[in-house]
Amino acid sequence: MTFSEIADILTAEFGPDIQYNAQAIQPFLTVPASMVADVCLFLRDDERLFFDLLACITAIDNGPKADTMEVIYNLTSIPYEHNLMMKITVSRKTGAKQLPSVPSVAHLWRTADWHEREAFDLVGISFGNHPDLRRILLPTDWVGHPLRTDYREEDQYHGIKTK
Repeated sequence: MTFSEIADILTAEFGPDIQYNAQAIQPFLTVPASMVADVCLFLRDDERLFFDLLACITAIDNGPKADTMEVIYNLTSIPYEHNLMMKITVSRKTGAKQLPSVPSVAHLWRTADWHEREAFDLVGISFGNHPDLRRILLPTDWVGHPLRTDYREEDQYHGIKTK
């Protein structure tokens, strides 16, 4: 199945909120954050698509000037041998000390558990309804999220110089 056919199925099911760029080097869908769990459930369970593998979730901070962050999902249908990249864009700005938030898909693919924890740990994106959202790579008392463009490393960590 081609990317355009997948995009047509999704826009027929979910309407014009599903945007897509078929001309990119790697074509991708753009989905509103509020719809991600529903779209992912459909991608996994629809027998025409059957995206049974969540290969990766990653996150990108586009910086204060762009004022956005992205969560990128790479999905694969093993039996049908097709792939899909899906993006969600969220605002960097949140309330006092709150992180940008996207609904979790860990209930759909178990591998999302660790991918979402990594995006939380390094980029600072929260995943709503995640079963165990805590740091996975850094110590639990680490301050900040190192892959954010505005991250400033502390001079010391527990008396150890970091710079």
